[in-house]
Amino acid sequence: MNQQANSAEAGSQYLSFILGGDAYGVDILRVQEIRGWEPVRALPDMPPCMKGVLDLRGTIVPIIDLRVRFGATDPQYDPTTVIIIVSLEVPEQGRQLAGMVVDAVSGVIEAGEGDIKPPPGGVRGIDGRYLTGMVSSGEGMTVLIDVDQVLGADQWQQVGGLTA
Repeated sequence: MNQQANSAEAGSQYLSFILGGDAYGVDILRVQEIRGWEPVRALPDMPPCMKGVLDLRGTIVPIIDLRVRFGATDPQYDPTTVIIIVSLEVPEQGRQLAGMVVDAVSGVIEAGEGDIKPPPGGVRGIDGRYLTGMVSSGEGMTVLIDVDQVLGADQWQQVGGLTA
């Protein structure tokens, strides 16, 4: 078997989505489903990025607007806005579901280990902890994020682990 075939086998797939015109991706094995935007049940005293909760077939799922989490001040909710339901590993609570509101889903990308570049040293600060790498493809770049970090412990402390 040649090295290129080995690289493809060792690669991973990522669900690619758009936030404010930029491409991001998450490990596709963490994605449970993709839903069109629908209003969610707001809860009092939540941070701005926490839109509320959604009843997903009997499981209460916290919904986080990833656009707001990444600094957008007035995101629009239009026909391309979706909620990506992902599975998280929450410290001391195990596997939990959470929803990420994004502008649009753009597809699935495949990346071998050699295709994923580490984030530059200058972005490894507090916000850099969310990044797992970057993949260049064609004319663009997709930033790979760690859902356990982006939707991690600080949000779960605020919502108290709302899943059933």
